[in-house]
Amino acid sequence: MSSTLDRRLFLTSLLGAAAGVAGLSGCADGTAATSAKGASTAPLATEVPAGTSLKIASFQNAQELQFKLAKLPKLPFTVSSWLNIGAGPDVINAFRAKSLDLANNAGIPPIQAYYQGFDAKIVAINVTRKPNYLFATKPGSDIRSVADFEGKRLAFSQGQAQGVVLLRALKKAGLAYDDVTLVPLTSNQFLTALQSGQVDIAPLGNVQAPAYLQQYEAKGARTITTDVVDLLSLLWAPVSVLNDRAKAAAVAAYIPQWAQGQVWQYEHPDVWNKEFYVKTQNLTLPQAEAITALANKPLFPPSWDEAIAWEQETADLLAEGGFVKKFDVSPLFDHRFEHLAAEAVPAEYRK
Repeated sequence: MSSTLDRRLFLTSLLGAAAGVAGLSGCADGTAATSAKGASTAPLATEVPAGTSLKIASFQNAQELQFKLAKLPKLPFTVSSWLNIGAGPDVINAFRAKSLDLANNAGIPPIQAYYQGFDAKIVAINVTRKPNYLFATKPGSDIRSVADFEGKRLAFSQGQAQGVVLLRALKKAGLAYDDVTLVPLTSNQFLTALQSGQVDIAPLGNVQAPAYLQQYEAKGARTITTDVVDLLSLLWAPVSVLNDRAKAAAVAAYIPQWAQGQVWQYEHPDVWNKEFYVKTQNLTLPQAEAITALANKPLFPPSWDEAIAWEQETADLLAEGGFVKKFDVSPLFDHRFEHLAAEAVPAEYRK
């Protein structure tokens, strides 16, 4: 990773052939593709037309289960499919294939989509104040702090939250990209890479860490916590979906219930532990309770100013490393939806 050329080659390998052809061909002159333009600014319809449907991401079926357990009102449209898709690169590919209309991700996938020249916009924001990720070491490692990452192989997914958490942690520790070796992987490959020793360190979600330690702590694996947060959990959708008046109205109707579902989950940890973590993720109840203890209180800001500033910092951080070209992130936000989540929840959940 010692040159801009190296990083561009790295980016191409990470995105894969299909995404590389579709997205990077538009960046051959060294400038980022223009994206998130041509989006509708028409007022949202007040009612969802009959017959409207959306295809919504529900990673590990969590969103669908949350709606069921919370007993939220019936949505005024049809969810034609709940797709078990969570990773940013997978979501972008599904958006491109028109097999997905709406997804829940962190802040970095919309930046990645922009750089690939794919038009999509953010429609809802949930601010996270506590870390959702920690760093896990391979078995037998002597790494005990981020400062020890120097000279090590780090699992890095540019298009996912784990990637930006890693970059922010390196910057805070005063480590340059050239001080480490970034190994291009997607997050679903991290555990295997740790277990096999392909990488020395990988960022894992709080949900993943207990099971990993249960299996490998006796063999010398450990976790390293930091105060680095990935501020944004967001809903986003392709511009083609948001330009469809009926589908845009359905997205607007979904956002309040999405926010209410997050609040319900936070307020009912015992139910969620048993119904999701124990029954569907095969964790023990103590493991589930340990995860829930780290959960962020959902916060839905009436204004997106902080979110936009954070997204800009993230894009700038990636640009500093040569992973994307610097650009203004403000077009990534569709302000027609800005107030909907905050208005749907009690005052204590409004940022």
